[in-house]
Amino acid sequence: MSQHSAAVLRASRAPLVVSSVPDAEPGAGEVLVRVRAIAVNPVDWVIQGTGSVTYRWLRYPAVLGSDVAGEVLAVGAGVTRFRVGDRVFGLATGTDRGRDPMREGAFQETTVLLERLTAATPSGVSDAEAAVLPLGASTAACALFQPAHLGLRMPGDAAVPEGERGVVVVWGGSTSVGMNAVQLARAAGYDVVSTASPRNAALVRSLGADVVVDHGDARAVEHLVEGIGGRRVVGAVALGTTSAAACIEVLRRTGGSVLAMASTPVSLDGLAGRRRLFPAMLPVFTRVGLTMARLTLRARRAGIRSAFVWGSSLRDDEVGRRLWSEVLETGLADGTLRPVPEALVVGEGLGSVQTAIDRQRAGVSAQKVVVTL
Repeated sequence: MSQHSAAVLRASRAPLVVSSVPDAEPGAGEVLVRVRAIAVNPVDWVIQGTGSVTYRWLRYPAVLGSDVAGEVLAVGAGVTRFRVGDRVFGLATGTDRGRDPMREGAFQETTVLLERLTAATPSGVSDAEAAVLPLGASTAACALFQPAHLGLRMPGDAAVPEGERGVVVVWGGSTSVGMNAVQLARAAGYDVVSTASPRNAALVRSLGADVVVDHGDARAVEHLVEGIGGRRVVGAVALGTTSAAACIEVLRRTGGSVLAMASTPVSLDGLAGRRRLFPAMLPVFTRVGLTMARLTLRARRAGIRSAFVWGSSLRDDEVGRRLWSEVLETGLADGTLRPVPEALVVGEGLGSVQTAIDRQRAGVSAQKVVVTL
């Protein structure tokens, strides 16, 4: 059996090791991709450091990673949108429950993607630029467009009537998900107000936010409410450990009633970096659970519907199909969408993936860590 190289997680909390793994064949509705660039997300170090608790379904060895760009090597039965040689980018879902991480993880030379979660890469976009998009854009789309969350019209739908236009609040506009939420909401015809550091405020405005408030300002909530200026608020997307409480207060003051939460209220960074997961995990996860319960109760008392966003949940719904077959391809081609955040290339080759994960966990601002292959 022919083989290729992959950055493999052999056990929970182990470092990634480059080794040979069997080649895969694409099944029905799948494409086999030669990977040219991958991007790293916080979920990668969360799985590596806490997966025995947070991703208990994951079996080892496993190949992690969600963000892929490259070219098509082979197509499975029923694939109509791509041919061998096409440049593409897509969302790898190998670490999801019920999927195969060895076939479908991003951090390897070749991987299998679902056609419905893959898009053509425009000629003016590099593989490194395309690789920053998949999980960030998918999570933003879930928050904005899925009926379980804000349930907004999607780009390409009939124009939002003037009386229904409304405002989307994006707390954390310079994060990967936040940048994509700002530009997807604007592309769909909604106004956007957001938060960012002063250093990143101009960037978030350039993506379509008409109001950007310093998230570190003690009066950030008041400033956002002032910026909304009485306009109808259609919902909020909360990004960052303290964002949900702030968004609940904004919604309470403006009459908004839907909150999409895309971040845990307690960071897992310190836990993932510890030499031993037990017993340190007990107070951390207790705090996560209690904080989520308090936030949910606070939202309910304010008449706000809230739910946590899972970025790959669009795998089997109409939002995912439309995002990947229509919205991303059209928006990148006509310039209404940009590949954001900026790619921060930290190395070349699979041997650089562990360094890239460590770099992401150390913190980046308005950038996404990328490795080219």
